[in-house]
Amino acid sequence: MADWIPAKVINNRHWNSELFSLTLAANIEPFKAGQFTKLALECDGKMIQRAYSFVNPPSTNQIEIYATRVADGLLSPRLHALEAGDEVFITARANGFFTLDEVPDGDTLWLLSTGTAIGPYLSILREATAWQRFRKIVLVHAVRFAADLSYQAEINALKAAHPEQLIVQPFVSREPAPLALTGRIPQAISDGQLERHVGLPLDPKTAQLMLCGNPAMVKDTKAVLEARGFEKNLRRKPGQITVEHYW
Repeated sequence: MADWIPAKVINNRHWNSELFSLTLAANIEPFKAGQFTKLALECDGKMIQRAYSFVNPPSTNQIEIYATRVADGLLSPRLHALEAGDEVFITARANGFFTLDEVPDGDTLWLLSTGTAIGPYLSILREATAWQRFRKIVLVHAVRFAADLSYQAEINALKAAHPEQLIVQPFVSREPAPLALTGRIPQAISDGQLERHVGLPLDPKTAQLMLCGNPAMVKDTKAVLEARGFEKNLRRKPGQITVEHYW
């Protein structure tokens, strides 16, 4: 049974017609950047619940969740419609192992994401640990349209704070967009386009990669990397690929 507690909606920011971010206040237990929680609403006597990663770092008081409204979904349309002052249920205890303390040391940290899966990376990057452990960090965010590239102000603030460390590379698949690559992440790794564009090598001796997002991206990227000598990171056998199964 989930340890549900009430959370008050502070703000519901609609980035476009589908993407939204909920800011919540709730007395949750401490969590690690990269972990996830669960939100729920009661519907016809049942608790409809889904897992969402924290976007906020553990050091902040307010909780932030980044989500997509799925038109025929049971929960996300209701979350999308919430207003300040409304209430939603949240689990008091966070879960998940998609955290930096599960990632071995390296020279370069590659954070690969699609859609709302950029959320846990924003939580990680707003803590000090990543910047202390890695010389370079590459944040890759793949979306369909340029309007889906949310959190640009926060990303720009990270770039300003770490100009020599952070490289940000967006992908936009369905329209041309300034500074963005087209196509898919695994193809851009396979043909070397991503490395050429950011100016850093993908080398198993120096790189650590975190993959989060669309299952097809995660599966195909993992396969491309493994063909180049990268291995999945396991506690019993450390490697270079750390994966989060986002849905």
